[in-house]
Amino acid sequence: MTILAAADTRSAPALRIGRLALDVPVVLAPMAGITNTAFRRLCREYGAGLYVSEMITSRALVERTAESMRLIRHHESETTRSIQLYGVDPNTVAEAVTMLVAEDRADHIDLNFGCPVPKVTRKGGGAALPWKLGLFREIVERAVKAAGDVPLTIKMRKGIDSDHLTYLEAGRAAEGAGVASIALHARTAAEFYSGTADWSAIEKLKNTISSVPVLGNGDIWSAADALRMVDETGCDGVVVGRGCLGRPWLFGDLAAAFRGAQSASSWPTENSAVTTLEPSLGEVVHAFRRHAELLVEFFEDEDRACRDIRKHVAWYFKGYAVGGELRAGLATVHDLAELDELLSQLDWTQPYPGADAEGQRGRAGTPKNPSLPYGWLDSRELQETHRVALAEAELSTSGG
Repeated sequence: MTILAAADTRSAPALRIGRLALDVPVVLAPMAGITNTAFRRLCREYGAGLYVSEMITSRALVERTAESMRLIRHHESETTRSIQLYGVDPNTVAEAVTMLVAEDRADHIDLNFGCPVPKVTRKGGGAALPWKLGLFREIVERAVKAAGDVPLTIKMRKGIDSDHLTYLEAGRAAEGAGVASIALHARTAAEFYSGTADWSAIEKLKNTISSVPVLGNGDIWSAADALRMVDETGCDGVVVGRGCLGRPWLFGDLAAAFRGAQSASSWPTENSAVTTLEPSLGEVVHAFRRHAELLVEFFEDEDRACRDIRKHVAWYFKGYAVGGELRAGLATVHDLAELDELLSQLDWTQPYPGADAEGQRGRAGTPKNPSLPYGWLDSRELQETHRVALAEAELSTSGG
């Protein structure tokens, strides 16, 4: 990935987002507690694309809280620094964007309008906010202006529920405001992560937006899914979220698929051997151990890193024959020495288990009535009674 000047005459990239040129049209979706520097670095070691930070609250960033300042730090190897912001107040969002640009902390900024988590939507944020179209438009317009030459993009959902869809109007408003691309998770907030993503909505948005790229998100569990989404919807690129949980090598598979490669990419193993993208248990162990090592560097605390890697155990070892006692031990590990001892007990020669390792991973849940501020759906206009809820919406550093 490179950052191009306006007059650059090199061959066209697979995807261009403002001045960013991506050689493969793939974006790592922001995921709270997942897409920290450690995981982004790991994914980059396997493939190519744009790797976005965890969602960071604009107010916390403007107030320069210790946690928000830590989350916006990038490793020197992250040559394109991408940060996602969440906010509900145009002034605060604009101030946060101004700070990132003025202090040269980001090469790309994304705004979150898709979070379905109740603690966010019940205060009018995330996927609930585009319902108030005037507020949405003002936030995006102010953010684009503050970003200047730094590409400013948005990620959103279809709407609140099937009776309150917002994505086409919001897409047109964002395009008019000058965003560099628009990403759509093809579910409503009510659907959360359940059921099947409605890829036809991505196609409708693509047919509505003419001047900027439209990216599709939802149910990309493999490179084949990504190619099928592009083929069926005409979208310009894909955003991958839960599909890469415990599978950072998916980005290598995606790169090979979009480049039309006939052979698999290299695995960054200790002996630099070229293998397939259907990993043996030993290759999974290597990735898992590398992830833990990068988390130690990120947190600067081995205990905290090991507590964090625990949640990745089920994802990495999905489908592999790893005994219950070993899984329990990995899920309660306290330090790297203990981790290494447990990993040494596995049969590293165990082959890829096939279908058992494929398919959905991560949270899915069931459809639910979205939590919203009282009377939120009564009008598309922002009411005075809702300003209190909005004022409380930015009090945490992450929404999910």
